[in-house]
Amino acid sequence: MRTLCSSTLIGEFFVIGFAGLVAMKDPDLSMSTVWTVSGIAMFLCVLLCGLVTRPGGVALGWALQIALIASGFIVPTMFILGVIFAALWWASVHFGRKVDEAKARFAAQGDKTSPSGA
Repeated sequence: MRTLCSSTLIGEFFVIGFAGLVAMKDPDLSMSTVWTVSGIAMFLCVLLCGLVTRPGGVALGWALQIALIASGFIVPTMFILGVIFAALWWASVHFGRKVDEAKARFAAQGDKTSPSGA
């Protein structure tokens, strides 16, 4: 699960950075505000890469997905990209858990078939 979720989060890192560049064009937003918010969100993406397997890591990832969708009120394209990344996040969590379960079953099966003396 960690690999799939981390890949999604790194993709979001770049999308948030590019969205910050687009948001800078808005005359109602100051550059410092845009880059403070974007920087915090980008930092959270990287931080969550390490926390995704810890308790609450997936929930924090969902909170980030909601924030990414909500950023569409500032940069309208982010509504679409936020939904796409939320779907990718769901797929990463869902299929990542299935892969982890399959690996655990395979490892347990391998332990049963290995010679006891080896």
